[in-house]
Amino acid sequence: MNSETPRIVVTRALPPAALEPLHSVGSVWVSPHDRPLTVDELHAAVRGASAIISMLTDRIDDDAVAAAGPNLKIVANTAVGYDNLDVPAITRRGVLASNTPGVLVDATADLTMTLLLTVTRRVAEGDRLVRSGTPWSWDIAFMLGSGLQGKQLGIVGMGSIGQAVARRAAAFGMDVVHHSRRPVDVDGSHPLPLDELLATSDVVSLHCPLTPETRHLIDADALRAMKRGAYLINTARGPIVDEAALAAALADGTIAGAGLDVYENEPEVHDDLRRLDNVVLAPHLGSATVETRTRMAELAVDNVVAVLTGKDAPTPISVPSS
Repeated sequence: MNSETPRIVVTRALPPAALEPLHSVGSVWVSPHDRPLTVDELHAAVRGASAIISMLTDRIDDDAVAAAGPNLKIVANTAVGYDNLDVPAITRRGVLASNTPGVLVDATADLTMTLLLTVTRRVAEGDRLVRSGTPWSWDIAFMLGSGLQGKQLGIVGMGSIGQAVARRAAAFGMDVVHHSRRPVDVDGSHPLPLDELLATSDVVSLHCPLTPETRHLIDADALRAMKRGAYLINTARGPIVDEAALAAALADGTIAGAGLDVYENEPEVHDDLRRLDNVVLAPHLGSATVETRTRMAELAVDNVVAVLTGKDAPTPISVPSS
């Protein structure tokens, strides 16, 4: 390999066809491990890299960028969220950071509605009952759930995914309200302060980014503020919810149920949540369609190819002004 050839590090396997364009701009190393790299493995792997294609399970901080060295030009995160990147530290070293927004909006909104319907209609609970072989028979009060028509959905974080969920919820006859960091004008929804949204919504769905301000946004106090028959859905980031507090609230009936796709210490899940029937637990499936995951990989590759050929990255991450 020519010493001038850019080295491109991919921290976990992506669809081979999506990676193909990289071979025309550099030498590509793809992790052989079917798991996230350890910190030491990551730092060793990125040494001398001009580009890193990272996954949401990789912590790319100042130490990782320093390990890569002076040739590094871009960290392309294969996710819409980038709480795993220390973006200020990356950009201080003159390295561009990018993500893959937009392409997973519909898939994540669909999964949100899947969790909402599954927990409110007790589908997963019923599936476990049937599979267990436990005798059952239909009667008028058997496994009653909650309908959605006329119920209020409170969306926390009214970005692209939140708005896509709002459109789907409206089709089910739900009334939609929202709370966001910035004013958002959305047809069919009106803004509410967070405390009022929690107190009045029959379902609360989280779509905000993970930041220091939103970590444990839904804690014991927030759960007590919700309606007693309400449901919580989280397809955003796990640490937005205090899992121990959620497990206690589900166990004592503070809220009726929850649907989770993300976890505070992913992939670990709080043991008390595993034991409860009124919570649906999915293994981070928000973007898990063939079409969406392929397009995410393609967009991450597009960002790398653009930067290594002297062009602007399609989806750079902008550091918010302090």
